Amino acid sequence: MILKQFYLQCLAHASYIIGDEQTGTAVVVDPQRDIGQYLAFASEHALKIKHVFLTHLHADFIAGHLEVRDRVGATIYLGAAAKAEYAFTPMHDGDTVDFGRVRLKVLETPGHTPESISIVIYDLNVSDTQPHAVLTGDTLFIGDVGRPDLRAALGWTATQLGGLLFDSVHDKLLVLPDESLVYPAHGAGSLCGKAISKETVSTMGEQRRLNYALQPMSKEAFIQVVTADQPEAPAYFNYDAVRNSEERPTLDEALAREMNPLTLDAVLALQADGAQILDTRDADEFAAAHLKGSINIGLGGQYATWVGTVLDRTHPIVIIADPGRENESAIRLGRIGFDHVAGYLTNGLHSLKSRPELIAITERLSAPFALELLLSNKPPLAIDVRAPGERAQKHIDGSLSIPLNHLQENLKTLPRDRPLLVYCAGGYRSSIAASLLQRDGFASVGEIAGGIAAWESAKLPIRGINA
Repeated sequence: MILKQFYLQCLAHASYIIGDEQTGTAVVVDPQRDIGQYLAFASEHALKIKHVFLTHLHADFIAGHLEVRDRVGATIYLGAAAKAEYAFTPMHDGDTVDFGRVRLKVLETPGHTPESISIVIYDLNVSDTQPHAVLTGDTLFIGDVGRPDLRAALGWTATQLGGLLFDSVHDKLLVLPDESLVYPAHGAGSLCGKAISKETVSTMGEQRRLNYALQPMSKEAFIQVVTADQPEAPAYFNYDAVRNSEERPTLDEALAREMNPLTLDAVLALQADGAQILDTRDADEFAAAHLKGSINIGLGGQYATWVGTVLDRTHPIVIIADPGRENESAIRLGRIGFDHVAGYLTNGLHSLKSRPELIAITERLSAPFALELLLSNKPPLAIDVRAPGERAQKHIDGSLSIPLNHLQENLKTLPRDRPLLVYCAGGYRSSIAASLLQRDGFASVGEIAGGIAAWESAKLPIRGINA
């Protein structure tokens, strides 16, 4: 038996191939939308991908089940409670798929979503009664369980799903042997849980001991603890959950339509007509020079998550990237279903060399100089765009808290006759925020270079729990 985990850091997403060397058959579970790595791995190990499972209809990314189906003819499997436009094999509790010396047994484990399943893996060369591992999807994470509050738009309350989650964890997963390996669909950084470990594999015994949500408690207490303090879900989550149930164009089809090289004049015309100009370069490069009105969300951070939070699906997107990274920029948009790219600026920012009047900069100030300005007679307004929990730990005295995911709805509350000085943890989110402020016409916008980390390193005063 072959069991391979693939981990996509920017979405904290784990997917899997299970293969049987004897028959050359493989299964892909929860694939990302760009499927090249699975095809390459299967080819290297003389495997044919015949089956593709989704543990549930994911909200935080567009899965690659249709891509796998169309490329290699694999059969799609979903939990029996799922509803989808495309043909799939519904899997009820206890249903199995056998190939060679591998057996996959499905457990219906609703809670994170109504149709969630977990997949118990048996290596029949070792035992047909003792499972080797369980793929838990978003039902059980390392150190956490899946949040039960993401299906309100579809009529499910967090309390309803929380109760189902309690039953799934206790009646289906905790009865598995301590030695069973636990492989979830997400790791630290995912918004599908609130306390997910950075580890991407564990054992059932270790989770029984260490996972806060698996400790002895009543169902009511469980629901209370797993629904409390969940991070806000980005707006695109509902869209992606529905999209994963629909027949849709594949990523290759979307890219073939989108990857259009555009002249500067064409980009300006699209911008004037309401297109969103997305600059995917690093924050330092963006600050030094960028097209006026463009939004910076760099490829070096949680790019797809912030695109899905800040941009919308009603206006086309034009990409400005370092030359050679346009395709990567579009692929990573496609991973969350943002298939409305109109094209990219040919030669990136080099196209603006002869048009200096179109270029803007963002001042990035050192922490000590920022403090001088904040202590001056006419100080800028410091804006902290981190999440409330981060701010509670430590923040700059006198700064205004507006989390980045709420900045655009609060633009009208900000003064336009006073300089603004934005900061975050390290500079990634503040660059996004500064670009949004500049696009909205704020004339004097700067950032604290290096964010609160640089502020602390310079031993400047902070407030908060950790002050």
